[in-house]
Amino acid sequence: MAMRRKTNIGDSGPRRRSIVFSLGGSLGYLVRDANRAFQRLLERRISPHGVTRGQWYFLRVLWEEDGLSQRELSARVGMMEPTTVIALRGMEKAGLIRRVRGTNDRRVTRVHLTPKARRLRDRLLQISQGVNDQAAESIEPAELARFRRVIARMTENLDRIDR
Repeated sequence: MAMRRKTNIGDSGPRRRSIVFSLGGSLGYLVRDANRAFQRLLERRISPHGVTRGQWYFLRVLWEEDGLSQRELSARVGMMEPTTVIALRGMEKAGLIRRVRGTNDRRVTRVHLTPKARRLRDRLLQISQGVNDQAAESIEPAELARFRRVIARMTENLDRIDR
């Protein structure tokens, strides 16, 4: 009777029979768990300023480049266009953005920040930096630099496969 061999997560050899794969051993789960912790704290800190987590992503992009089309904004944030339209409606009602139809092509809608959204920029970016600083607390700069390289490489690996 053949014995089933338990393998380590990194074992990708051809004789692999079964995998012991706890949630804590899954890279995807660990990244998701860390991301959720970042998001929870960020959301708690920006909400007193009248900004939701969903709006945060759009503001971040628009603070870098105001006046993008809804399609460009969707692509940069990584959201489906219908989701973007719903989020932008809420941002418009909150007085954070205004949408303007294109003069040359009426089908294109450009998204512009309001003065209110511009005034929030420095404070909310400071809050975001504080969340990052807390996450990095007691971690050596060299470890953080290595983490950035590793996580960027993982993203590249997965993006390359997904094409």
